[in-house]
Amino acid sequence: MSSAIIIVAAAVVVLVTIVVIILKNYRKVGPNEVLIISGGKKRTVTLPDGTTKQIGYRMRIGGGTFVKPFIEQAQILPLEIIPMNIQVEDAISTNGIRCTFRGTAEVKIASDEASIHLASEQFLGKPLTDIRDVALRTLEGSSRALIGTMNLESLNKNRKDFTARVFDDVNGYFANMGLKLLSFNLKEITDPSGYLEALGKPRIVEARRDAEVAEAEAARDAIIKSAEAKKEGDIAKLIADTEVAKANQDSELTKAGLQKELNQKKADADFAYELERHKLNQDLKAEEAKVKLIEKETTIELEKKEIERVEQELESKVRKPAEAEQFRLEAEAKGMAEAKRVQGIIEAELVAKIGQAEADALRQKAESWNAYSQPAMLQMMFEKLPDLAREMAAPISKVDKIVMVSNDGKLGTSKITGELAAMMSQLPAVVKELSGFDLESWLRQMAGKGSGTDKPENTASKSGPGKE
Repeated sequence: MSSAIIIVAAAVVVLVTIVVIILKNYRKVGPNEVLIISGGKKRTVTLPDGTTKQIGYRMRIGGGTFVKPFIEQAQILPLEIIPMNIQVEDAISTNGIRCTFRGTAEVKIASDEASIHLASEQFLGKPLTDIRDVALRTLEGSSRALIGTMNLESLNKNRKDFTARVFDDVNGYFANMGLKLLSFNLKEITDPSGYLEALGKPRIVEARRDAEVAEAEAARDAIIKSAEAKKEGDIAKLIADTEVAKANQDSELTKAGLQKELNQKKADADFAYELERHKLNQDLKAEEAKVKLIEKETTIELEKKEIERVEQELESKVRKPAEAEQFRLEAEAKGMAEAKRVQGIIEAELVAKIGQAEADALRQKAESWNAYSQPAMLQMMFEKLPDLAREMAAPISKVDKIVMVSNDGKLGTSKITGELAAMMSQLPAVVKELSGFDLESWLRQMAGKGSGTDKPENTASKSGPGKE
């Protein structure tokens, strides 16, 4: 049993270890990342130009894969967009004018397999800042070179053409690094000499002149058109007022005719409504009377059924239980009376037997007392004297400590003995009080009989228990 448990435990440990290793070495990446697993066996890949190349790694774009422990290692290559701000200073155009231009661009590692191979060889293990620096230097160099092939005025006018030329030039460099230019925008072009501003001044003056002339002509035309419009407006207003007055008159006449017709129809409708309402009230009263009659009949029927239900309930819950209870009480009363009668007979017999037994005991006791002789009575009395003396001395035996004070020079112990002797001398008086037997006289008589001189009276024969 113990070996089986050990085997099972070992199997569980091995299984848990395998699961932990699998979970620990199962690497996952998001859709904007590439997992590069290196260290496995080499394989051959074909590049876009048709050439073949052996590599010792594999890749996974998004998702996850198992990395063999101790054999392979996994690194992440980001595919996310890298934004950057471009500023090229002191660029010289073909007409010899220095300028500064600012723009923005977005770059990322291309998602095709060939570009990932190139980017892995150059950027794997490096942060995004390194990729941004490489792309930024390439964009700045390409932009500076292209500005040198264009004059500043055409560059300012044809920004889209400049952007397209940057795309064509930079993507050639980026393709060798696995990068891709997503966007490029020229935001601002400035020149310290003010060439672009000087080119715009004549046009600004011309534009201002044309604007002022156009404004004056527009004001003149506006006044002429305003006067003509006002005249036409007044004429149109008079015509409109006339038409409005005529339309108002026609409208009032139409309203009066419609109101008359409406009042007539309303009167007819009110009369018809009252007539119909009167008929409906009569029909409603008739139906209410029928409903009340049906309700009364239903109420009477329900009351009859309720009376029958109450009588049945009274019969089942009151009368029957009362009769059953009465029968039970009568049976119990009869049973209790019979039990009391039997118990009285038994108790009377028991009392009679107890009385007879007590009378027999008293009679036997009296006979035994009468049968006692004087010596027997004396013997019994002398047997009880020690017990009597013990009970008389019992209070002294319960005293924990006795302090004796002597003024006559005698010892305290002799006084205690004297006190005890005095107590014992009272025994004859106690015996006489309890039994009527004069123990002291009897002792004197017995002492006289022994000496042969005195003849006292037989006190014991007169007052002893045998006399009784």
